[in-house]
Amino acid sequence: MAQKPRMTKENIVPLYETKFLSLYDLQYAEGRHYFNASRNSLEAQACLLSDEEAKSKRADAVNIVFILREKGEEPKLLLSYEYRYPTGQFLLSPPAGMIDPADGVTEEALFTASVREIKEETGITVKATDRLFIVNPLVWSTPGMTDESNALMCAVVDVNDLSELNQKGAEGTELFDGFELLNRAQALKVFRNGRDKNGIYYSVYTWCALSYFLSGAWEE
Repeated sequence: MAQKPRMTKENIVPLYETKFLSLYDLQYAEGRHYFNASRNSLEAQACLLSDEEAKSKRADAVNIVFILREKGEEPKLLLSYEYRYPTGQFLLSPPAGMIDPADGVTEEALFTASVREIKEETGITVKATDRLFIVNPLVWSTPGMTDESNALMCAVVDVNDLSELNQKGAEGTELFDGFELLNRAQALKVFRNGRDKNGIYYSVYTWCALSYFLSGAWEE
């Protein structure tokens, strides 16, 4: 078994630090550098975790497979067009957001954050009678570039109509441009095309949401 480099705080050099994102130089060997764009502080860098700590790490954010069930209609996957600054495009995206410190450190934080982000980004309130559950407690986003991680959640919400849908809860840099409500056939088309209706590519988390919706694993 290959021996992995062990990092210490002394091997990590902060290059640029802001409230929301920082850049660190992981100097894992003499003259060797690996750069990490991270939402975590120096003390919370994932590369400092022991094997046991890594197994119990909490995700930094949530991405939500959001399924709406309207009476008399097929279940639909809700995705939105959110502007992504690095790509310069509105990308088809599932509801998502960071887990705030106020959400706590237990597994319950995943649920609290999911309910909040759904309300902010769609206007829909998740009710006690709806289903909200964990699909995967933590997946690394792009571990060759960042130690950011997301929990994959699923919300199956019953609605009488779609009058509550809105994107007025956008905060900070968030910018939205409408929704897509996809039944199974429509979701399969987007899944197979690898692009949205405008011909624009989407993120891997959208691919995850489409895949999970199409799998039927969310059904009771």
